[in-house]
Amino acid sequence: MRHTILLTAALLVSGCTGGGDREVISTPDAPAAIGPYSQAIRVGNTLYLAGQIALDPTTGKLVEGGIQAQTHRVMKNLGAVLQAGGFDYSHVVQVQAFLADLNDFKALNDVYATYFSENKPARAVVEAARIPRDALVEIMMVAVRQ
Repeated sequence: MRHTILLTAALLVSGCTGGGDREVISTPDAPAAIGPYSQAIRVGNTLYLAGQIALDPTTGKLVEGGIQAQTHRVMKNLGAVLQAGGFDYSHVVQVQAFLADLNDFKALNDVYATYFSENKPARAVVEAARIPRDALVEIMMVAVRQ
């Protein structure tokens, strides 16, 4: 976890040093933030996406159906934020996934793989003691456009 935090800090610092103006990205097609943060921040050609859990953007409720249903919802939420910023999954270079139970690793991978065909991003997956709203999975991303 310490390495993940250090990598994230390094990415934020490198992306914020001369990459252009900072722009908040927001879309109603993904859940509104449940805390004091933005769905994403674009700096230059880099988009930093906040962690998403499996909230239905229409109802604001956590989707039911287990890890696979929640992973699909999370990826759809992230896809909506990517699109709002002018990016897509092909631009994603780094992913951090947090699981409530690391035994769900295979199920996460099965769903996750359907969103990335080639040039899969670098990724870390860790088990978290607790995820907001008792979700089973939370995923955050960094995307870069050339």
